[in-house]
Amino acid sequence: QVQLVESGGALVQPGGSLKLSCVATGSISDYYAVGWARQAPGKERDGVACFVNGDGPSYYIDSVKGRFTISRDNGKRTVTLEMTDLRAEDTGIYYCTILTHMRPCPRATYDFYGQGTQVTVSS
Repeated sequence: QVQLVESGGALVQPGGSLKLSCVATGSISDYYAVGWARQAPGKERDGVACFVNGDGPSYYIDSVKGRFTISRDNGKRTVTLEMTDLRAEDTGIYYCTILTHMRPCPRATYDFYGQGTQVTVSS
């Protein structure tokens, strides 16, 4: 079973930028998609971005489109989420995720989650 380890979470001011990284202990190229989910305070965990394997497209929830960019490097077994123009509502625990088989994303129940990294957007 692949394990996912996130890093990069921090306290950042509104309007700032942050880059989250995820390293997998095994290959990610065999899975349908990789993604990021977040859990805001008092809310359920929900997907925000996903990247389908190969030359597949990436998908985002509406509230992060144009501000977040997901990327993957199968050779390095890494998944990255670059976040710009951060807002208070982006605060939450961010989880690196894997979808093993085809399902609509990013709003999905993923098959693997990392332990999460905290992102706090506040002045």
